[in-house]
Amino acid sequence: MAAGDVPSVLTPELAQEIARDIGRITGFNVLITDREAVVIGCGDTARLGTVHEASYDVLRTRRSATHSAGQARRLRGVLPGMSLPIMVGTEAVGTVCLTGEPEEVRRFGLVVQRQTEILLEEAALLRTRLLHERAVDDCVRDIALYDPEVVDAETVEARIAELGLDPALARSAVLLDARGASRMSLLRTVRETFGGGQGVAGEIAAGRYAVLCPAPSRVDELVDRCTMLITLINERHGLDARAGVGEPGRGAAGMHDSYRDAALALRTGPLLDPESRVFSAAALRVPQLVAAAVRPERARYAAALLSRLRARADWPVLRETLIAWAECGYHFVRTAERLAVHRNTLLYRLTKIEELSGHAVREPRTAMALYLACLADLL
Repeated sequence: MAAGDVPSVLTPELAQEIARDIGRITGFNVLITDREAVVIGCGDTARLGTVHEASYDVLRTRRSATHSAGQARRLRGVLPGMSLPIMVGTEAVGTVCLTGEPEEVRRFGLVVQRQTEILLEEAALLRTRLLHERAVDDCVRDIALYDPEVVDAETVEARIAELGLDPALARSAVLLDARGASRMSLLRTVRETFGGGQGVAGEIAAGRYAVLCPAPSRVDELVDRCTMLITLINERHGLDARAGVGEPGRGAAGMHDSYRDAALALRTGPLLDPESRVFSAAALRVPQLVAAAVRPERARYAAALLSRLRARADWPVLRETLIAWAECGYHFVRTAERLAVHRNTLLYRLTKIEELSGHAVREPRTAMALYLACLADLL
């Protein structure tokens, strides 16, 4: 840890906490000063903000010193005891002082000095980690909110490069909805699944996490990894999470498009397939296209084709049949298998839909129009 990192870490709040904790453990009154010999931590709060004159020489020489009762009386703000420099590298950034008989406190001095330095190093390390986590969160938010009219791509890509990532590498975005878990605990699970030097994962909003990972050779690989992640989240955190997977993109604009794809997949996928937990944009292009239409136009289109069917109590079953019929290529066997019904049951349903709607659902063009109307109804 560099010495320049410590002044911002050796805050009065931290110094007071260290002085209180060490004093409670040792039984001595502990005092901590900054590099100007001003008391910033002490069991006796009345001494906060005063000058501890004995610390001047300790800070200058970087050597500990004891002061008897007689010596202490000649120094401002000093009681009998021992003062030791708080060292970071070769620089004294403050002092830690123990009040008591010099011979008695000398036995504890080096231990207290080292413990203080360790606590400062841990605080600096924690601060560094928090700053890195904030930078990672800012990175994924920059991609999620990227707007070329507001910020140029080079600025966003420079921030990505500052994290050691290659902005030109093709990445796929994964958007995770996992509300209710501890942020750091959940991110550990996410990073375990999407480990690697060129991947980054951060929090977009409470319970929403984004991963930008190097694009695999096949989309199925990423879907499989997301499925494994959802299982781990359920086992470790007890959460029913969902994930949307975008298609690869390069640079700020490409990764933003991938994020938008993932977000739309996560929004539309559960409406079309409530039982699934991972939704790939590549498999939802048609629903996404329907979702991109303005809501009033979607509603008018669905009403024009489905008005005779939507009023029926069995409309959800009829809609499921029409969607399966189109997505299975108008193939009786495949559609019946997907719906888990007998072929005669499927034939009955299709005939019923034709009679009620007045549309020939076994004519592919008409069936496709009805399929799009069903998606508009769901969305």
